[in-house]
Amino acid sequence: MKILLIYPYFIEPRIHMEEIAAIPMGLYAIGAALKANGHHVEIVNWHNAKDSQDTIKETLISKAPEVVGCSILHANRWGGIEIARLAKSIDPNVHVVFGGIGATFLWHHLLTHFKEIDTIVLGEGEHTVLALLDQLAAKAGPDAIAAIPGLALRRGHLVEKTGPAPLIEDLDTLPPPARYFDFQHLSLTRGCPGRCTFCGSPQFWNRRVRYHSAAYFVDQLAMLTQRGISSFFISDDTFTLNPQRVIEVCRMMIDRGLEVVWQAISKVNAVNAEMLFWMRKAGCIQISYGVESGAPEIRRRFCKDIDEDQIQLAFDLTAAHGIMARAYFIYGAPGETWETIDLTLDLIRRIRPLSAIFYILDIFPGTALYEDYKKRCGADDDIWLKPIEDLLYFETDPLLDQETVLAFGQRLRETYHQWLPQIAVQIELNDHPELVKEHADFLSRLAMTFSHGDYAAIRSNISVEQTARDLYRRALDIHPDHRAFWGLALMDQRKGDWPTAIATLQAGLDHYPHSRDLNLLLGAVYAGSGRHRAALSHLLPFKEDPQAAAHIRNCRQALGRLG
Repeated sequence: MKILLIYPYFIEPRIHMEEIAAIPMGLYAIGAALKANGHHVEIVNWHNAKDSQDTIKETLISKAPEVVGCSILHANRWGGIEIARLAKSIDPNVHVVFGGIGATFLWHHLLTHFKEIDTIVLGEGEHTVLALLDQLAAKAGPDAIAAIPGLALRRGHLVEKTGPAPLIEDLDTLPPPARYFDFQHLSLTRGCPGRCTFCGSPQFWNRRVRYHSAAYFVDQLAMLTQRGISSFFISDDTFTLNPQRVIEVCRMMIDRGLEVVWQAISKVNAVNAEMLFWMRKAGCIQISYGVESGAPEIRRRFCKDIDEDQIQLAFDLTAAHGIMARAYFIYGAPGETWETIDLTLDLIRRIRPLSAIFYILDIFPGTALYEDYKKRCGADDDIWLKPIEDLLYFETDPLLDQETVLAFGQRLRETYHQWLPQIAVQIELNDHPELVKEHADFLSRLAMTFSHGDYAAIRSNISVEQTARDLYRRALDIHPDHRAFWGLALMDQRKGDWPTAIATLQAGLDHYPHSRDLNLLLGAVYAGSGRHRAALSHLLPFKEDPQAAAHIRNCRQALGRLG
């Protein structure tokens, strides 16, 4: 059959767009299972296509799918509904399937109120979708479809779900998505043992964790790197649950020569020094930890089973191994006050995260917080008939108000950003002899965020530019790092300090004589200081490069004027 799998758009813009921009991994897994079984499958990413209705319509007409599948996280459910409505207006016979965590928890609500949706896949979907397509291809009726486990559907005027589908015990039996698609997000596991009250994972996966083999995981990485992808996000809820499996993955990546960088998610009580060493050697550059709050009573309300000693140790160990430790915090929680905000800031000062994301507490279907909200407020799922993406906790708590909660967030962000340069220069790296190159790489990456990246605009008592310089120089004191040479020289070029920039670049070229970036920057610096012949000697070997070609033309014109 001809299937179009869609990641629908969100209604509201995001501060951190990268958090929702990637197609969910489950959609690629479904697509791979369908392709392996002979179906024609295409996947489209419409996460930001709210204002592109003409394009959506043209695509639906040109692709003419027999089945449209929408991956619903929850906040994009209205995008999915509107796309389903449009698909039905073009072809009333198209079968619309919703799946994902958002559709799983709101299956009855969605099927009751939105006739554009024909079926909903509940939970893990590969086997369920294949069985559904077999029945659709055979033109089977609702009774036959109702015999498929793991589905919700409409039969006449009734909305019902079938029995639960068994979990796939051997995940390696699934066709690897990297065989068919290009992507940067992948996972080693499914599920999480945590019981966080703000998360839908405990109910979705029943707190069970299943694993791919190390070989399956690394084979996917290898397929993707062969197609030119070198940066990855490992999106497991907790990548590091099984230390020996993680070390096996990392050693296999190293043995196969996969030159990649990647980021992962972990829990502060699920990392150790040996594992972090191998993760860094295999290219890990960032680990995100859910800290949530500095107030123990708020962490307890979240059922976040971690203490401050574990948090401190995890952040110290991660930074010591040259991996950026990022912290997730949630504010506007039950019992939040200015005192609990101060406790969070006290914790931030102690653990010194090099990146931090602050979220207002949201209530989503499928979470313990949502069940508590319905009991407290006498609400039901019909609140989602409104075109809203989420429900903020403070809207349900008379002890909190919008102005105060927004002020909480402002204080957290502004204070953290004020401290960040000082946090960066206080990094304590270990002295492991096998991590020298990685430590220099880590410092120059961090320096780049201050000189050219996200942190360059921070206003602080400590100069952001000076922070960048200190980090670049510290990197070069450890190892002749390519990025550090380039970043320092670029800063000096911007200041018009040609001699210092030239000296730095020449030192870099002693180690990396064939570097395109160092040669092009040195050519630009020479040209900027009027030394056009010297500039050409560095630019001409890269004359096919558009940037080099532009500089070469300018140099030749200048030399022509000089006779």
